[in-house]
Amino acid sequence: MKFSSKVEKCGLSPMRKFHPYAVAAKARGINIYHLNIGQPDVQTPPAFFEAVRHFEQPVLAYAPSPGIPELIDAIQNYYDKLDMHFDKSEIYVTAGGSEALQIALQCILDDGDEILIPEPFYPNYNTMTRTCGASIRPIPTCPEEGYRYAEREKIESLINEHTRAIMVTNPGNPTGVVLSHEEMEMLVDVAQKHDLFLIGDEAYREFVYSGEKLQSFGEFADRAGDNIIVIDTVSKRFSACGARIGCLISKNKEFMNHAMKYCQARLSVATLDQIASAALYTVGPEYFAAVRDEYKKRRDTLCRKLGEIPGVVFDVPGGAFYVMAALPVDDADKFQQWLLEEFSDNGETVMMAPGGSMYATPGKGKNEVRMAYVLESDKLERAMDILKKAIEVYNAR
Repeated sequence: MKFSSKVEKCGLSPMRKFHPYAVAAKARGINIYHLNIGQPDVQTPPAFFEAVRHFEQPVLAYAPSPGIPELIDAIQNYYDKLDMHFDKSEIYVTAGGSEALQIALQCILDDGDEILIPEPFYPNYNTMTRTCGASIRPIPTCPEEGYRYAEREKIESLINEHTRAIMVTNPGNPTGVVLSHEEMEMLVDVAQKHDLFLIGDEAYREFVYSGEKLQSFGEFADRAGDNIIVIDTVSKRFSACGARIGCLISKNKEFMNHAMKYCQARLSVATLDQIASAALYTVGPEYFAAVRDEYKKRRDTLCRKLGEIPGVVFDVPGGAFYVMAALPVDDADKFQQWLLEEFSDNGETVMMAPGGSMYATPGKGKNEVRMAYVLESDKLERAMDILKKAIEVYNAR
């Protein structure tokens, strides 16, 4: 049987919770500290489940293809409070932020096109881009410079006749880099100058740790409406990854008309998930403040312990809930396999996401890992103690 060559070029995501090595380790009785996947352990607001319990319609019917009015209204009001104003026709509900990204890329990319993305990047960007017949042209970064990338000269030097868009995660996954307002403005200027789409994947917008005002590329939508596409989701913001509710936002009418074709092709997003997710937007600012404080505490714990491990290179992330770090090992992928197959400390080990798949540049990220600080602080302390011992044992073999 023949399969699409575009799909064959795509690897499996390293952030799989049920990775075969992990399954085998657990079968041997090994406890694994999962730092490899961004699945928050913070409680989902009860309003979500209350909405499900109170759903009493006699028929669970299809929802409208753009999304149910209650959820679109809730999203619109959320942005209104951030002083960013969108018409209801400029917001489509999607099956998570992932579908929003897929629809956006399918609308704007063709065979041979390129999209500029800072590396390291969320590995599924690779799959989404390649299945459109396009490729990622990476904006290079390095751990020694804190993975920062927002330099006009660096970005403009990569633009060519094949470039269709710039896509950034802000705050960053996997790096935790938070763009300044001036850096965001520069990216908008570059997109307008070169007639490019600028896609802001903003799944982690609420998670910034230095008291900054919440930012979005939606701020620039009135001035650069043809360029700006915003990707949003309830997954991380409300610790509701299983709800699979996101949204696609743009003032570009032609783009949204094309996006509607995909929305109609998949008929609708799950009705009950939309109803429950609309209730999430009733949560007050105290919820976000408490969650932000908890993640900051975890970030500080992880970074303090990482700093005690000789040879590790990292920068304290400004946002999201990830740390990208270069480890003093020859190959992070092999090291991770060894951690699961051969190493344990009192019956425990650590699982991280190796960095190689987060780069488009061959050979880069070989000794880097992404760690998600989605565990409680005492568990992070223990995980870093295990990692420190494991590096010593691995390099002494």
